[in-house]
Amino acid sequence: MDIINAYRELGSYRAAAELCGTTHKTVRRIVERQQGAPRPERPRRPRNSDVVTGLIAERVEATQGRISAKRLLVGARAAGYEGSDRSFRRAVAEAKAAHRRRRSFRPWLPAPGGHLVIDWAEERPFSLFCAVLPWSRWRFVRFASDRRRETVLALLAECFEEAGGVPAVVLSDRMAGLRATTVANVVVPHPDYVRFALRYGFRPDFCEAHDPQSKGVVEHLVGYAQADLLVPEGPFATLGGGNQAAVVWCAEVNGRRHSETCAVPAQRLEREREALRALPSLRPPLRQGELRKVDRLGCVRFGSARYSVPQTLVGKQVEVLALGSEVVVAHDGSGEVARHPLVAPGEVSLRDEHYGGPARPPARAVRPRSSAEHAFLALGPLAEQYLRAAAAAGTQRLASELAAIVALEPAYGRAALVAALQRGLAFRRFRAADVRAILEAGQSLPRPRPAGEPLALELPQVERRPLAAYALEGLQ
Repeated sequence: MDIINAYRELGSYRAAAELCGTTHKTVRRIVERQQGAPRPERPRRPRNSDVVTGLIAERVEATQGRISAKRLLVGARAAGYEGSDRSFRRAVAEAKAAHRRRRSFRPWLPAPGGHLVIDWAEERPFSLFCAVLPWSRWRFVRFASDRRRETVLALLAECFEEAGGVPAVVLSDRMAGLRATTVANVVVPHPDYVRFALRYGFRPDFCEAHDPQSKGVVEHLVGYAQADLLVPEGPFATLGGGNQAAVVWCAEVNGRRHSETCAVPAQRLEREREALRALPSLRPPLRQGELRKVDRLGCVRFGSARYSVPQTLVGKQVEVLALGSEVVVAHDGSGEVARHPLVAPGEVSLRDEHYGGPARPPARAVRPRSSAEHAFLALGPLAEQYLRAAAAAGTQRLASELAAIVALEPAYGRAALVAALQRGLAFRRFRAADVRAILEAGQSLPRPRPAGEPLALELPQVERRPLAAYALEGLQ
C-alpha cells in the first residue's frame, strides 16, 4: 500500500507502518521527504585512509590514474597508514574516479595538410609501418625488416611521394630511432631526423608519454590493418610479397567510402594536396636498402659479411637490401645484379659467374735464372709440368739433375727426350739416370693401357656348320 496515502488517512506514523508492514521510522522519513524537509546528514566517520588521502591524490594525479593500489600501499605504510588492504584499495579507487571526473576531452578537428600520424606494429618476422592523414583519412601501410632510423626516414619519404606533398607536422610515438633523448618530458629529436625534416619542410612532433588519446587515429589504423590485411592474407614469407599485398590493400581501402567521413579518402586527398607543401625539387631517389661501395675484390660488406657482385661494378655504388633470408644487391642502371643467401657475420658468399668461372688454385710463375734452367724449360710445356712435379716430390739436387737431363738432348734428340720426360712424369721418375734408362730402352718399353679397353685380337677363321649337323642321328 502507498505509505503516503496510509499516513494521510490514519495520521499516525506507527499506524501507517503497521498497515504497510514497515517501521514508523521509515514512514516518518518518507513523509518528511515528501514535505520537503531537509534530510539530516549523518556525520562522516573517520577512516584509516584519511591520513594518506593527500598522498593518494598526489600519486594518482602524477601518474594520470595509472598507478595500482598494490604499488602505492608500500609508500602509504611508510607514511603511517595502518588500515587493511581492502580499505586502501577502496580509497585509491575513489581517488581515481575523482581524477577521471576532473579530466575532460575535446574532439580534435584536423585541418587539411596539417598532420601526418605514424606508428609501428610488431608482426613477426616483419614490422608494420602505418601512416594516416587525419583530414582525408588517406592511409599508407608498408612492411619493413627492422625499425632503424634509416628505415623510418625511407618509409616517410616514400609516403610523401605517394601522397604527393608534405604535411606541416609529422606526429609520431616516442620512437627510439627518431629521438635522441628526453629532458623533463620533452623529446629531443635525433639530428638526422631534424635534417630530414628541414629537407622536406615539416615540423617533427611527438606524442605525450602513455597517452593513447593523442594518436588514437593511427592506433585505429594499425588495428584495422592487422585485422583486414594480415589475418586474411598473412603471414607473409618474404618482405616483397608483403609489400605487394600492402600496396593493393591501401589502394582498396583508400578507394572505398569511409564510414565516419562518408567520403572516399582518395578523393579527399585530391583536395588536401592543395594544402600540402611541395616536395623538395632536389631529393635523393627512394631506396629500400643501404648504399655500399664495391671493393677491389668485387664484394660489398653488409652485416659484417661479404657478398660478391659482377666485376664490372668495382668502385661503384650499389644498393644492398635484406629480404628475409636473402640479400639482394641492386644497381641504379641495371636493377638487381646479385642475390645471395644470408650468411653469418664474418662469412663470405661468392658466385662463380661473378669471377668468370670456378675458382682456380693459385699458381706461382716459373722464372728461370741459370742457363741450364732456360735450356730445360725450352723443351716445352711438358718440361714445366715435369719441373713442378719433381719439386713437389722433394727431388734432391734438382738443379744438377735438370742440367744432366738437358745434356741428353744432343745424343737422343729433342723428340725422344720429350717422350722420355712424358713417361718419367707418368711413372714419377725425376732423376737424370731414370730418363737415360728410358731413352736407352727405346721402343722395347711396355705400353700399359688403362683397364677396361677392349683387346684387339686376331682370331683364326673357322668353317661354320648348321646346328642340325650335331644331331645324334647324323653321327651314327
